[in-house]
Amino acid sequence: MTNTHITRVAITALFLVAALSSLAAQRTPLASPNERWVTTWATAQQLAPTRVAFGGRSEPPPPPPQARVPSTLNEQTVRMIVRASLGGNRVRVRLSNALEKTPLRVGAAHIALRSQGAAILPASDRALTFGGRTATIVPPGAVVVSDPVELVVPRLSDVAVSLYLPEDTGPPTIHPDAMHTAYIAQGNTVGSATLNAVATTTAYLWLSALDVSAPANASAIVAFGDSITDGVGTTLDKNRAWPSLLAAKLSPASSVNATSVVNVGLSGNRLLRHGFGVSALARFDRDVLSLAGVRWMIVLLGINDITFPAVPGMPPSESVTADDLIWGLQQLIERAHVHGIRVAGATVMPVGGVSTYTESGEAIRQSVNRWIRTSGAYDAVIDFDAAVRDPADPKRLRADFDPGDRVHPNDLGNEAMAAAIDVSVFRR
Repeated sequence: MTNTHITRVAITALFLVAALSSLAAQRTPLASPNERWVTTWATAQQLAPTRVAFGGRSEPPPPPPQARVPSTLNEQTVRMIVRASLGGNRVRVRLSNALEKTPLRVGAAHIALRSQGAAILPASDRALTFGGRTATIVPPGAVVVSDPVELVVPRLSDVAVSLYLPEDTGPPTIHPDAMHTAYIAQGNTVGSATLNAVATTTAYLWLSALDVSAPANASAIVAFGDSITDGVGTTLDKNRAWPSLLAAKLSPASSVNATSVVNVGLSGNRLLRHGFGVSALARFDRDVLSLAGVRWMIVLLGINDITFPAVPGMPPSESVTADDLIWGLQQLIERAHVHGIRVAGATVMPVGGVSTYTESGEAIRQSVNRWIRTSGAYDAVIDFDAAVRDPADPKRLRADFDPGDRVHPNDLGNEAMAAAIDVSVFRR
């Protein structure tokens, strides 16, 4: 037997172990038949290919400068903070190696309630296992689900997920605009109450979802969009993006109970074509249908399809029409309905004043918004455009909602967006 053959057999065995670990986690019964798994937090990752054509060249778009994404991790721990929108008594996490480069070896993983900064509440610290093992392999392109662990997670609480990477990982699978600080420390410190961080990043690395056990009637609302949904323009580490504010609005005292709000916005995302990550049409199955307990989806997409063609060097083939965008939105609606998911359509918001604004693009935006408001294609309509536009110049954001880029609403603008959502529609 050749060394090459032995290596291939070994890699195949590792993949099989990881696959069996994932299946075991998914088949583990809940503590009560009156419970179900519901995703309480998730994030969209930049799935390969992530390339945009500029001037005839194909360039991988870089992550935002503030993310400071490491080129690799090696004998290091990364602790990431996520916001649980729905509480539960058992939890499980999902890890994704979406870049399809090499198998990802996770030497250890822990979950705990966050205290502040990188510190956790020691009594809440739990080791995660994968098919009963404390380590796992995530094959290229695959998702691995941990075994469930007993942990009381309050709603709207901060949860810390720590991963130890014992060997050179290569470029991590990321969500670039996490709007939350993650902490990187040397060695295996997954169970440490505090971390001596040697670096930080505002990206999520490999972590893709957190599920909680919830009442059988609980469900998830998925916010499916671009950087506006992602929360770009809001205050770092403060949970001020409109999906987070909607989660707070859906309190137990309101008419809608046991509902999570899951933000799978992706900066630079386009509905129809790949850009900073694959298109919304291409990532829909992975970022919406793969989540647990989804009953509603809110769609806010289209502005990048409209404005990207005005970027210098963009070929004419990147241009879109209103009919193109309407067709793409109809596709999302139909595919969601097949799976029993209701869809709320959000109107496309104004971007007057940006360098890629054009009158022809504004005409497309207005046409798409008329269709969203009047077609009856959606199960509900949310008029974000009306909530944030300047009454004196409806092609622009209100000045007090503009953080300076004329596109992304600030904290106050996101509050107006959340206020524009009639939560009673989610009782349907």
